[in-house]
Amino acid sequence: MEEANEVPQSSISISLCMIVKNEEKVLGRCLESVAGIADEIIVVDTGSTDRTQEIAGQFTASVHHFQWIHDFSAARNFAFSLATKDYILWLDADDIFLPEDRSKFLQLKYAPLDPAIDTITMLYNLSHDQYGKVTSQLRRNRLVKRSNNFQWVGAVHEYLAVAGQAFHSDIAVTHSPLEHDADRNLLIYEERQKKGEIFSPRDLYYFANELLDHQLYNRAIEYYQRFLATKQGWVEDNIGACGKLADSFYHLSDPENQLKYIFTSFTYDTPRADFCCRLGFHFLQANQLLQAIFWYKTATQLEQPSETWGLVNYSCRTWLPHLQLCVCYSRIGKYQLAHEHNEQAAKYMPDDPRIAHNRKFLRSFIEPQPETVD
Repeated sequence: MEEANEVPQSSISISLCMIVKNEEKVLGRCLESVAGIADEIIVVDTGSTDRTQEIAGQFTASVHHFQWIHDFSAARNFAFSLATKDYILWLDADDIFLPEDRSKFLQLKYAPLDPAIDTITMLYNLSHDQYGKVTSQLRRNRLVKRSNNFQWVGAVHEYLAVAGQAFHSDIAVTHSPLEHDADRNLLIYEERQKKGEIFSPRDLYYFANELLDHQLYNRAIEYYQRFLATKQGWVEDNIGACGKLADSFYHLSDPENQLKYIFTSFTYDTPRADFCCRLGFHFLQANQLLQAIFWYKTATQLEQPSETWGLVNYSCRTWLPHLQLCVCYSRIGKYQLAHEHNEQAAKYMPDDPRIAHNRKFLRSFIEPQPETVD
């Protein structure tokens, strides 16, 4: 007698909770990518006028309406309240699991999981280069124990307030937007401001981000400075504010204040590669090439962090400083070093036209040598 094949039993059950509005172009792609991961899919619509609800209905019968009150946390908490499984997974409609990450997630689901784990964090890949390599990334609490009743906080740029034991996975969610409502979040903040609401430090920071995205540099500077003055910000947001202040002052042609906030970032942590590249660029533009070389070389020599919750700019940790060092060394007549750094950059982006242009230019000054960086 043949034995029946046993169906593997998952270690945990998962509710996927989403809030959506007018996401007909991306929602199906997202829900297809979670096949086999979610035991329950809950979609909360906040006022779609397209086919979003119809598409959601092709994947789940649990499609609900939530009256939009300009509060993302309220909508997300409502979605969470409908979950019935052991853990809650959250995604936005323009997020997906790539096949490799879906496979990793399924391994996690079917492997024994310590019941003491309250939250599982995952990487969030925000952008990629033309070679498919991640260029910016951060980490988020992505899968949380339902019985803990964790809540979302903040009307806009909300965050999930969690506590307890965390497991930091190498699974990544990939953000893959097709469109973006650029004005939505700014309008929410400005409406809250008109009502006289007192902004938290986090609100000040994210309001400033929206102002900067709209190139309202002077207003952005005001709110970043107000945020830093509270001395209550998360260290990664403090560093982020310094970078955005430096960028704002650059756009306003104010190099003195640009430098001020680059160096202010060093008071919160050891120098980050993106700030070293900002300094390198400042000195390169001023034709202070030795100073530029120092800071670009420093960017190439920094240790890669094993874990970070803040935004990581991989360009500044990989090809960008090498490409700029090629420029710097070429200008001071050290063509062999220029060549070597150009080849280092080529390891990350071999088909970039700038690499080919530099090779052609340098060919008349040197013969190709073994690739060794000073």
